[in-house]
Amino acid sequence: VQLQASGGGLVTAGDSLKLSCRFSGSVFNRYVMGWFRQAPGKEREFVGASGGGRTNYADSVKGRFTIARDNAESMVYLEMNSLKPEDTAVYSCAGSLDPRAVSGYIYRYNKWGQGTQVTVSS
Repeated sequence: VQLQASGGGLVTAGDSLKLSCRFSGSVFNRYVMGWFRQAPGKEREFVGASGGGRTNYADSVKGRFTIARDNAESMVYLEMNSLKPEDTAVYSCAGSLDPRAVSGYIYRYNKWGQGTQVTVSS
């Protein structure tokens, strides 16, 4: 399985940004797909996940971020609205065959893509 995230960039607080993650090498719709982020000096944290008909978000992004899947294209997207400086991080997509992974437990994910930098200026 290969995952490739893209779409990061430098934006201003309040702006929107959409990240994309391309999945290849296996049957996409079998996987729970998650988004994680890691800010400088901090541990990687859960952002949101989608799989098995369920979607889950971290409290810090709930209502601002939306995950969408295109199973036909093997793509997963992270639509980020009302961005804040504290959203600045490297964002990575990840995959898991464990349906419990939608809860966000990082160790349930064993497929990772490279990250894409999101920087939100105040």
